[in-house]
Amino acid sequence: MAGAGGGAGGGVAGARYRRLAADLREAIASGAYGSGGRLPSEEELAQKYGVSRGTVRQALAVLRANGLVTSRRGSRRVVLGTARTQSFFELLSFTRWARSIGEEPGGRTVDVEHRLAGPLECELLGLLAGSQIYRVLRLRTLSRVPIMIERTIYPERIGAMIVRLEPDAVSHTEPLAEQGVVFADAEHTVDLVYADAEDARLLGCAEGGPLIRERRRATDPAGTPLEWSEDRYLPGTVSFTVHNSVAMTALSRRRG
Repeated sequence: MAGAGGGAGGGVAGARYRRLAADLREAIASGAYGSGGRLPSEEELAQKYGVSRGTVRQALAVLRANGLVTSRRGSRRVVLGTARTQSFFELLSFTRWARSIGEEPGGRTVDVEHRLAGPLECELLGLLAGSQIYRVLRLRTLSRVPIMIERTIYPERIGAMIVRLEPDAVSHTEPLAEQGVVFADAEHTVDLVYADAEDARLLGCAEGGPLIRERRRATDPAGTPLEWSEDRYLPGTVSFTVHNSVAMTALSRRRG
């Protein structure tokens, strides 16, 4: 289970730099400084947000770790504007995608719940009433920096495999594949949500701040649901691309 944090990053001081990092991340994501533009100086940021320069430096360290600004010292930080891009053209797990772009993926299981599935969960996973499910809460990192929270529900047979893995297992998909579980298709829905208290605690963002939400339903080759997940990303850390072609539309197939 995740704790509240302590030391230099805990308490009021920790909350200040996390709030500032979240504000600056949102400004960068909205294009306020442009790609290649420069952030205000540490002194200007400290005055604008009413915090110390030490708090500003901590917030900028978070942005550097997320690949959003340069790490050069003694000069104003340059906005890189290089959110990692994840394509839905190919079905890749978070771990395989991260490795494909040269990042170091990580994961930590925060909580596991084994319980009766509700009506909506039965519908999402194609289960009969009275079925059991596993709900797994997991924090995902890139190069040891938290960027996303997974809230995933699994049918009982899949969840039983997941709970046997180590809490800090980098990948869940790869061990499942070794046991014959094949993720063949997925449907994705992307929208915006606002961070709740749990999101803020785990991601170090401001409660009520914007997060990118990806909802995903994955099935095996026979169309049997394997998981339904709600993933919440810090803005500015990832972007998503979708490939479309007129050759693949229903209208063009009818014309053909």
